[in-house]
Amino acid sequence: MALKITEECISCGACEPECPNEAISEGEEIYIIDPDKCTECVGSHESSRCVEVCPVDCCVADEDHKESKEQLLEKWKKLHPGEAPSA
Repeated sequence: MALKITEECISCGACEPECPNEAISEGEEIYIIDPDKCTECVGSHESSRCVEVCPVDCCVADEDHKESKEQLLEKWKKLHPGEAPSA
């Protein structure tokens, strides 16, 4: 399932450079995650990098975008053609 950033976001920007899929961008008030690009770091890392670096724990599961690990890996493969998953 994709992740989302809650309203608790302090717009520190720590998450944006950590995303291997460039799914995180600065919104009007807070940072946002594009669910079409978010793979919860499946294919790139052992765990979700944005969750690990967020100082206020506002990167959470997006219940509106439920996906299995297999679906997330397929999405990663489409975002990174010709690359092999590392995690």
